[in-house]
Amino acid sequence: MRAHPPFDPDGNLWDHIAFELRRHRHERNQSLAEVGTIIDRDRSLVARVESGDTRMQSSHAFKLDTAWNTGGRFQRLVKFAKAGHELEWFKTHLEQEARASQLRIWELGWIPGLFQTETYTRAMFEASGVEDVEEGVAARLDRQKCLERTPKPRVWVILDQGILDQPIGGREVMREQLAHLIELAQRPNITVRIVPREVGAHVGRDGSFKIMTVDGDDVVYTVAQGGGRLVQDGAEISSYRVWFDLIGDVALPKEASLCLLKETMERYS
Repeated sequence: MRAHPPFDPDGNLWDHIAFELRRHRHERNQSLAEVGTIIDRDRSLVARVESGDTRMQSSHAFKLDTAWNTGGRFQRLVKFAKAGHELEWFKTHLEQEARASQLRIWELGWIPGLFQTETYTRAMFEASGVEDVEEGVAARLDRQKCLERTPKPRVWVILDQGILDQPIGGREVMREQLAHLIELAQRPNITVRIVPREVGAHVGRDGSFKIMTVDGDDVVYTVAQGGGRLVQDGAEISSYRVWFDLIGDVALPKEASLCLLKETMERYS
């Protein structure tokens, strides 16, 4: 199942790469398995790249260019595709989020969208100058349905303590939000941990991100001002897994985090 809009090699550079891979393979009369041997992966990955379901990695582009003597064609295409801003990134991220069996979320600035209350979301959108606040609120609440599906996703969330201390929408809104967060944190499929302010410098200070596991493969969405970036290159994804673990190393344990959430909620009384 494709996780992005219909295949369009004329309008989407990643789809153009998929088209070119298939064309070059056919010109050389090679099978999917033979191309898999070139990049040291199995035939199923090559098939997913050709269909546009998986993006070509830089390391695979190098191996193909070397084996086929293309003059660096695939490496250039992948480089340009990774550098460009794809307008569908956020939409694709939402589609992946809805299907993910596992979610690992590091959040530096806000309560994660999947865990926000209606009043918190509304206050956040109003402060951000969103044109149609109510439409945005409705869309965000609709996203949260993925937490209730069967089977439920396994979710690990790590939050910066500063998120808890910012009274978004006022004291009542924050108390309601933290009460909701506490309820979610006590579900068997959800873990919420807090990085206390005393930690100081750590790798998570560079920005928020989300690792989504869909059909056994990971994809990362990184948050940025005015948008974000979808990461599907294996080497990059591996780095984000390491960073998530390193952030976890400095976070409070689950029970201590729950106690901190409750203490903070009471301060908003």
